[in-house]
Amino acid sequence: MAGLTAPLLGLEKKSLREQALSALRTAITSGELEPGRHLVETELSEMLQISRGTLREALRQLEQEGLLSAGPRGRLSVRHLDEKEIRDIYAVRAALESLAARTLCELADRQHVTKSLHQAIDVMAAGASGSLEERIESDLEFHRTLCRLTGNETLLHSWESLEGSIRMSIMFAGLEKGVRNMSVDRHRDIVAAIDTGDAALARKTILEHMDTAAANLVA
Repeated sequence: MAGLTAPLLGLEKKSLREQALSALRTAITSGELEPGRHLVETELSEMLQISRGTLREALRQLEQEGLLSAGPRGRLSVRHLDEKEIRDIYAVRAALESLAARTLCELADRQHVTKSLHQAIDVMAAGASGSLEERIESDLEFHRTLCRLTGNETLLHSWESLEGSIRMSIMFAGLEKGVRNMSVDRHRDIVAAIDTGDAALARKTILEHMDTAAANLVA
């Protein structure tokens, strides 16, 4: 590494961390690393061909995202979501997304908002025959777009902090339950409610959407 400046070394380190983070996140949310599995640093660092220091940075991030949990002596394992945790996640998600819907309803011109949301729904519809993971991502992108369009960065950041747990709850529920929550018509109902500008209706639609989703996942 002779001759490289500190900023370039920093970028290289960050790239390794991000690659490890992405690989581990995918392994967890796909079920390759199953719920309850203890993570062994030496094993993972060798598998990913990274230092244990870089690995620990990635593991700390995954713990913050709610994908990992710390047990005795700080030993990390893949988080297992029980029924209460799933309902709690969706209750918080409902609060965030109903705030997003209310904010969008208050816009004088909502045409660009509904256009963007309909485009996200079109992507969901086009990917209806894809893998469960692909369908989860298109579903999440719709809801991420809903929050992003508000222009409220704190709201978006709060929603994104739940993203890993949301993805896990769907993935581990299985194909049938997961797909049931990705009905295109249910998402069109959200856009139609926002389009009316009726904040109370939009909030009600979001809350019903999330209540139904959570109930389906824990059924």
